[in-house]
Amino acid sequence: MVAETFLETPQGRRLAYHRSEGRGPWIVFLGGLKSDMEGTKAVHLEAWARAQGRAFLRFDYSGHGQSSGRFEEGCIGDWHEDTVAAVSALTEGPVVPVGSSMGGWQALLLARAMPGRIAGMVTIAAAPDFTEDGYWANFSEAQKRALEEVGHVELPSDYMEPYIVTARMIEDGRRHLVLRAPLRLPFPVRCLQGTADTAVSTATALRLLEHADCPDMRLTLVKGADHRFSDERCLGIIERAVLDVLGGG
Repeated sequence: MVAETFLETPQGRRLAYHRSEGRGPWIVFLGGLKSDMEGTKAVHLEAWARAQGRAFLRFDYSGHGQSSGRFEEGCIGDWHEDTVAAVSALTEGPVVPVGSSMGGWQALLLARAMPGRIAGMVTIAAAPDFTEDGYWANFSEAQKRALEEVGHVELPSDYMEPYIVTARMIEDGRRHLVLRAPLRLPFPVRCLQGTADTAVSTATALRLLEHADCPDMRLTLVKGADHRFSDERCLGIIERAVLDVLGGG
């Protein structure tokens, strides 16, 4: 396995990354909450991009994978800063973010922060605004009190150890919501969503589709696919979606 290289961000964080030179636009994989750049989709997409001679970047947000910091100390805004720092320092020219779950939210925030750099976008089970619409909206009164009194709550996960959700994550998430204000995406967008996803609902995918101002946005529902969206069939669907926003070749 290739050793990680590290980027020091303007905020003083140390981000692990893998970067492959090639022709642009740069494909930038943005992982999900508590995921890392060694996941099946990130590694597969890198190998696919290399085989085609395309530029590709994957990295770990702070508090994830090999990057510095603790997950519990992070929030959406921190990971947005990490994304902007990585794209700014490690890519040139147009980029195509491929955002998985929380990475879909990060892709939308990147488009808002760097609109001139985005050539297209692919989202996989995108989870925009999940800290508000997923966590806060479903917290019990006891959980809301715990956030205020203890500063965090623990939530079970189907895929790993429990998530620690902090008051800071909820408060910061409110400063980065994308479904409450105009969302201009003036480039091709392909949204992929599994119908058997228990973490992100098809209703979320439809809400994003309806909310965004985009001249070329399509949602593909994949029957039976779960939140991982990483079996052979789903990986092929991701490849075709990326090719589609790249113009087919």
